[in-house]
Amino acid sequence: MTFLNELEQRIGQQHVLTGQSMQQYLEDWRGRYTGTAVAVARPASTEEVALVVRLCAEHRVPIVPQGGNTGLCGGATPDNSATALVLSLERLNKIRSVDIDNDTMVVEAGCILQNVQQAARDHQRLFPLSLAAEGSCTIGGNLATNAGGTQVLRYGNARDLTLGLEVVTAQGEILHGLHGLRKDNTGYDLRNLFIGSEGTLGIITAATIKLYPQPVASCTALLALNTIEDAVQVLALARQGLAASLTGFELIAGNCLQAVLHCYPDQRMPFQGPAEKAAWYALLELSDSESLEHARERFETVIGQALEQELVQDAVIAETIAQSKALWHLRESIPLAEKAYGKSIKHDVSISVSVMSQFVHETDKALQEAFPGLENVTFGHLGDGNLHYNVARGTAFTEEELLKRQDEIYTLVHDSVHRFHGSISAEHGVGQLKRQLLPRYKDPVALSLMKQIKTALDPLGIMNPGKVLPD
Repeated sequence: MTFLNELEQRIGQQHVLTGQSMQQYLEDWRGRYTGTAVAVARPASTEEVALVVRLCAEHRVPIVPQGGNTGLCGGATPDNSATALVLSLERLNKIRSVDIDNDTMVVEAGCILQNVQQAARDHQRLFPLSLAAEGSCTIGGNLATNAGGTQVLRYGNARDLTLGLEVVTAQGEILHGLHGLRKDNTGYDLRNLFIGSEGTLGIITAATIKLYPQPVASCTALLALNTIEDAVQVLALARQGLAASLTGFELIAGNCLQAVLHCYPDQRMPFQGPAEKAAWYALLELSDSESLEHARERFETVIGQALEQELVQDAVIAETIAQSKALWHLRESIPLAEKAYGKSIKHDVSISVSVMSQFVHETDKALQEAFPGLENVTFGHLGDGNLHYNVARGTAFTEEELLKRQDEIYTLVHDSVHRFHGSISAEHGVGQLKRQLLPRYKDPVALSLMKQIKTALDPLGIMNPGKVLPD
């Protein structure tokens, strides 16, 4: 019996896709990576995932786990050998339980993030992970890359929001770790080992995630700024005045919002005059547990201080939920506008806030000296030091010409990140995009330990080969 015949027997013929029916699973969201596969398997339970993995181990078939296929580093795309099985977790989409007293929820890996957020709201709770792709990305993918998003400043990354995991190992065994304990020191922290491993050590099939009380009130403001230095000082004011109530602080270059307005004319800039085309913007959000009046008073005090110190050109505070959503919609539309303009060279980097402005100025200058006419598309989560320092073709290059210079641009930017003691991957993962860069920037002892862990947990090397670890 062939591998495909056995696979169909284990999970049903209709859930084993071949030929044209699997095309949507073979290309990444950005359109940068396209691969081939022997088939796409769509199991419906953890037990079926384990059956598939055991079959793949028996036949030495590589496995490429895939969630919502919204990744930006090619981590869920197979190579061109046509030997791998894409294992889609989209049918594992149940919310298994909600424990209000413990403030936890058990969700399967294929649950869409937006659906998890809504399920929390249905129980008067908050699940704070929030991403631009939340309408299509899945919890499994969020955990596989240790996703961040816009509220890391207050709540942390996906890893910080997770208490327990259920994982299918490379041998097809099931690790039952879905406890909701906040303290468990019985040995090594296997949960954190699998989170962020991008399916190279095992397949996350379910997770116990943390819930929080819903805020009584929230306030959102968009500030027009002259410089990144001003943004850093406003962040310091906001941290001092709002403390843990500050849930979001986004930095946005002016050309990012101009691109959004060009691509989506139904959206509007809330400013008039010079602030309509400011060099930089900051998007702030406060969540308050007391009242709207209390939240508004604290918010206005901080923004008033920023205005008095001339750190801000102008400020708009949302008066309604609809206005707040419109401000966030501007921010969340930036990746879509980028895509509409064509392929760009993306950098998801982490830099200490204290040297963020220096990094941007020096790297901008070096790029323009090396490649005159390129356009920087810079935005990100200033509150936690995560910058999406992207490079577009501008008016000087075609898309093809830009991509030919990709390796040179990566080296220039990542060398600058390394010089400032930053990280070349903050929240998007490594995937196949950055894996060969790790020997240049990763501590050699750390890289050696990572390879030893991979060998120990996946001795056959079938779990998402060609991702994360360099050759």
